[in-house]
Amino acid sequence: MSHETAAVDPAVTDCYHCGSQVPAGAPWSITVDDSTHSLCCPGCEAVAHAIVDGGLASYYRFRTELPERPDERQAVKAETWAVFDDPGLQRQFVHAEADSDRVYATLAVDGITCAACAWLIEHRLNALEGVTSSAVNLSHHRVRVAWDPAQVELSRILAEMAAIGYSAQPYEPDAAQQRLQFEERMNIRRLIVAAVGMAQVMMFSIPIYMAAPGEISEDFYALFHWLSFALATPVVFFSAMPFFRNALRCLRTRVLGMDLPVSIAIGGAYLASGYAVIADTGEVYFDSVAMFTFFLLFGRYVEARARRRSGHTGNALAGALPLSAVRLEANGEERILPASELHPGDRVVIKPGHGVPADGIIEEGESSLDESMLTGEYLPVTRRVGDTVTGGSQNIESPLVMRVTHAGKEARVASIVDLTDRAFASRPRLAQLASRMSHLFVLRLLVVTVCVTTAWWFIDPSRMLWVMLSVLVVTCPCALALATPTALTAGHGQLRRRGILITRADAIESLSQVDRVIFDKTGTLTLGEMQLVDTRTFEDFPAERACTVAAALEAYSEHPIARAFRPWRQATVEASERSSRTGQGVEGVIDGTRWRLGRADFAAPDQALEAPGEGQWLLLSESGQPRAWFALRDRLRDDAGATISELKARGIQVELLSGDTVDAVRSMAERLGIDTWQASASPEDKLVRIRQCQEAGEKVAMIGDGINDVPVLAGADVSIAMNGATDLARTSADAVLLSPRLLRIVEATEIARATRRIMRQNMIWSVCYNFSALPLAAIGIVPPWVAALGMSGSSLVVVGNALRLNRFRLRPSSAPSRDAQLVNA
Repeated sequence: MSHETAAVDPAVTDCYHCGSQVPAGAPWSITVDDSTHSLCCPGCEAVAHAIVDGGLASYYRFRTELPERPDERQAVKAETWAVFDDPGLQRQFVHAEADSDRVYATLAVDGITCAACAWLIEHRLNALEGVTSSAVNLSHHRVRVAWDPAQVELSRILAEMAAIGYSAQPYEPDAAQQRLQFEERMNIRRLIVAAVGMAQVMMFSIPIYMAAPGEISEDFYALFHWLSFALATPVVFFSAMPFFRNALRCLRTRVLGMDLPVSIAIGGAYLASGYAVIADTGEVYFDSVAMFTFFLLFGRYVEARARRRSGHTGNALAGALPLSAVRLEANGEERILPASELHPGDRVVIKPGHGVPADGIIEEGESSLDESMLTGEYLPVTRRVGDTVTGGSQNIESPLVMRVTHAGKEARVASIVDLTDRAFASRPRLAQLASRMSHLFVLRLLVVTVCVTTAWWFIDPSRMLWVMLSVLVVTCPCALALATPTALTAGHGQLRRRGILITRADAIESLSQVDRVIFDKTGTLTLGEMQLVDTRTFEDFPAERACTVAAALEAYSEHPIARAFRPWRQATVEASERSSRTGQGVEGVIDGTRWRLGRADFAAPDQALEAPGEGQWLLLSESGQPRAWFALRDRLRDDAGATISELKARGIQVELLSGDTVDAVRSMAERLGIDTWQASASPEDKLVRIRQCQEAGEKVAMIGDGINDVPVLAGADVSIAMNGATDLARTSADAVLLSPRLLRIVEATEIARATRRIMRQNMIWSVCYNFSALPLAAIGIVPPWVAALGMSGSSLVVVGNALRLNRFRLRPSSAPSRDAQLVNA
């Protein structure tokens, strides 16, 4: 079976799906049993593909009549999807992947309720030719899709999602928040209807249960049963509707979700009770129907609120940039305009109490800014002329004038949201295992239920129905399905609040098992703010000239060393044929002469020169002849020593790998108490060292910040990029520090350990609960209403255990226990 449009027999004029006449030249078709059939419209094509791809192609062989033709609204939707293929519109939300012809977009999706929905969407999209990956963010109802535009159009992707019941559109924070709020309001309404229905049905049921034989007349029995019937009906057809809708989707796609046994239980009890009331024979279970519908909805409502609260920071980031900005025009006038219309080079005024609308550089003024939403640091920071500011920060004290460098989707906050989506959309191995277990458990549950029901048919037919209901409800794998997503969401939220952005879900699992942390030196253990502190020239070579030449060689570099020479930059001195040797230095041609700046064995390889003192020294050479030594100094981060001590106290080995000189690296290692270090290490040397540690069975974490660290970051089991890292390093890393504090690394390892521990606890609890509750329900000890309580209670236990992560507190290393303490409310 194929999705591709194939050659169609021109003699065929009837739509294979609905029987309507096919317009001449219609491109729509479906391939079934190696035969290609014409279709009359995109609506029939979407429905036909949904049926065939769902494994239900036999429908066309055994149907006895043609279905109704899709109404015009579906055709309108097809036109709407085609609009999203417009290149101008796609520029707003479709992005190109680096070093690839593929593109990706984040879509907001309606109708997602559980992990089964996420599995179905990913399975369906990944089956499309041209779609390279798709990953659902279950917490925020978003899906990140990557595809090859030469093979598949975005409209096709949207049509496929709509065909399986999930309408989607490009993610926009405002619209997405409105949809989530609408869904939450509907969930509350369903919960209220279920609560009122349950209370009223129980009011009519209690007298029946409590009354002695003969105390209530047959007329009152009938009245109470009919009233319960009436009150349970809106509970089933309104409150329980999501369960039935999801169960129907499961049957259509042959994916066993947890809503399937729930729907069988609710629908079976309701129909059996309705028959008993109408026929005036048999037992009535309306109270059980209302109760476990309410408890199911209540459990899911609490779980959804917990997930959204834990993931609130990510949503807040999406709306961090203010909607409006005050731009300074050329004549000095102020103009208020949407922040989305800002462009690099615009000058904007940021008044006290207002948000920073884009990334930029301060040109006038000095003020304190609150950057807690981005870095997790709650103390305001002072920014003055020449400093960079990040969109989403809040100005506190004085007005500022800023020149925009990155606006809208180019702003840093937008890249953070995209990395967050990537992290939420992927799932670690433990979460994937739990998802597979829940699907298999549903299948086994249905088989066990059939066996138990058959046994009770022979034991006591009058109890058969409610025993079946109890088995279906009490063993519903809701807790198993929630075991890992709730813990992951809470862990992500806790890390994000502390200024640690996880970009790949596997990072949490890997970080929790780290045995060795390897640090780069410049920009990692140090601030990366190199300063030129001494210049020593050869043969009376002018020091000013030496600094000017060095600044020209480093003019276009983002390395911290380059920033040390910027004050000597002159527009009249330019270097051509410039090249950089990783871990060695830079070279270029100035006024017809080749200059080199870097290590002595690189700048003057024919001369055995030693640095004139301790610390970091660079040699400047002209045509191989030494001209000047430069002494550079970088300030150590304030919490570097404390970070090393805390890691070592938790049993984690610490190592320093740097490309700097032996003296500089040895001095820093001694100051910080690092026993294992290596100087003059190239990226290849660092990667070899990581491989050695991994071959010895160690889990290695690499901390770096520069573009030369990218291969090493990719080779480590888990990589963390510093807050000042290059864009490529941040994209390649598994986690990014948004805060300049190194101690966040210690917190990240402890939160990761706590998250993994809670995921395991949740899985053990859910498995033990299901295996212990099943035999009790099967032998008839557990009535349906107790089964509903047990199932909901197990789900709430899992959610409550995960929410302990929201109260995470790092225990000092001097405490008896090295584990992070989870403090309950």
